[in-house]
Amino acid sequence: MNDFETRLAVYYDELKWLYTELYGQTPYFQQLIDSARQFSAARKPALAALDRAREADPEWYRKSDMLGMMMYTEQFAGKLAGIEQRIPYLKELNIRYLHLMPLLKMPLEQNDGGYAVSDFRQVDERLGTMEDLSHLADVCREQEMSICLDFIVNHTSDEHEWEKKEKKGEPAYQDRYMCYDTYDIPAQFEKTVPQVFPNTAPGNFIFCREMGKYVLSSFNPYQWDMNYKNPVVFNEMAANLLYLANVGIEIFRIDAVPYIWKELGTSCRNLPQVHTIMRMLRIIAKVVCPAVVFKGEVVMAPREVAPYFGPVDKPECDILYNVTTMVCVWNSLATRDVTLLKWQMDTMDALPPEFTFVNYVRCHDDIGWGLEEKSVEYLGFDPLEHKKFLYHFYNGEYPGSFARGALYNYDPVSQDARSCGTCASLCGIEKAIDEKDDSALALSIRRHLMIHAYIASLSGIPVIYSGDELAQLNDNHYMDDPVRAVDSRFIHRGKLDWKRAEERHDRSTVQGLVFSELQHIIRLRSENPVFHAGAHECTLDSGDRSVLAFRRVGNGQTLTAVYNFCESRKHVRPILDSHCRDLFSGREYDGSAFEIDAYQALWLLKTE
Repeated sequence: MNDFETRLAVYYDELKWLYTELYGQTPYFQQLIDSARQFSAARKPALAALDRAREADPEWYRKSDMLGMMMYTEQFAGKLAGIEQRIPYLKELNIRYLHLMPLLKMPLEQNDGGYAVSDFRQVDERLGTMEDLSHLADVCREQEMSICLDFIVNHTSDEHEWEKKEKKGEPAYQDRYMCYDTYDIPAQFEKTVPQVFPNTAPGNFIFCREMGKYVLSSFNPYQWDMNYKNPVVFNEMAANLLYLANVGIEIFRIDAVPYIWKELGTSCRNLPQVHTIMRMLRIIAKVVCPAVVFKGEVVMAPREVAPYFGPVDKPECDILYNVTTMVCVWNSLATRDVTLLKWQMDTMDALPPEFTFVNYVRCHDDIGWGLEEKSVEYLGFDPLEHKKFLYHFYNGEYPGSFARGALYNYDPVSQDARSCGTCASLCGIEKAIDEKDDSALALSIRRHLMIHAYIASLSGIPVIYSGDELAQLNDNHYMDDPVRAVDSRFIHRGKLDWKRAEERHDRSTVQGLVFSELQHIIRLRSENPVFHAGAHECTLDSGDRSVLAFRRVGNGQTLTAVYNFCESRKHVRPILDSHCRDLFSGREYDGSAFEIDAYQALWLLKTE
């Protein structure tokens, strides 16, 4: 019995039961199995060897040396071929997985930053070819670096082959999307389904004149939601995933996971069938390509995120985004109060240690101020007024703000809005440079480095957004492009400044100081096994609402991490239970109280 048949035997009964639960007794199940068998047989020897190695080492992505970077190919290196030339640069930061933002074939203009896919088996010709992607994956694998790619499961672009053929009425392509002859059923959906972009793309349906039908398009009019009630859709999307896995993709960012199943009378979010689909995809991957892991994008309230890991014995996603912690970091910087951040950590620390989160401070997307309203109210703030304070603070409009950002998706009716900007600009570096304020610049750099040290010390996987390693500032040139000008998120999607990167070893420059200090943070993390994702973590009472403290215990090490989210020197109550040494400075600490400088990070390793 070969590897495929051995793995299939383990999961066959569960997979068949789940498939039958959704689709009933149907020949499409056997078609799914036959397709999986073909993809397994086509797997390259190097990938098959990787499968076996990772089956023997399932914790490979949870180790202390794991570090990711996310980037747009065109902004980092122009084309896929250009990334290969920049691998030495990535190795300087010990990047272990490289998340390439959407790069599959997409419409020229209306593509939602690549999230409107026209063909899951072609690379956008502006970036290269599928052969280029396969070659890059091979080269990266030789450098012990994994490629991560977005897999958009909820929708396709309106230029996808399915849409074109459905519009023509071809029988084999009917019911792959949710289309209705009249507005009766769409009107019922609208009563219970929230709008994703109420300002820029109101409603959840569009009218397609070519078909004379109403079509579900949750995100944008040019993105049609797939109909997963049709087993053909599931089978073909599973085949697309396996195709990309055989190209060499090792980590899939599963986009918009909670949206993929729709039922009348519900919010069409987080329905039980979503978990069934994710579990089936996970099983298929474990049977055909067990080297692959799933990183789920679930931008929901904290209580709605963890279920996407699935039960410990029947997992769905291997990794999830730690969205709320990211939001709490920026809230803490604006308020100089870590209470919400500490509460969020307590929530996360209560989850099973097998759960792995991606920790980050910035990404390609906006910052949505989705804080738990009850927590905000507990602190004595009105949730809406606090949200307004935050987005005005990071827009630079609030008195005393150090930030320079931009509003995203502002709704004058609800007064809801999100925030955009690079980490450096939101931390104050841009403003300090413009105002030639050396003192403010020093504080801003400390902010930038402190929050990166924080995400590097959390349980999970730290991910750097490309450009943050150089403290890259906002790029306002997007306003010169009429297509991009309507989307303020492009303010933090600028091209990497390689001229500035050439100065990354010169500590007299901002980029050189930030780059070298991030290297130091990364090296310390990789050298100390206490940063393994499975280490036990618990928060501590620092005695000051501006100071966050927590302890990690694991792999024979104990580390106390302390962070000052304020521009003032702070007193920390006795929180150390033994003699410790700060990994950053080498300074020794005993069990007594101590002082921590403005925006300072301490990694206090137990030495007794």
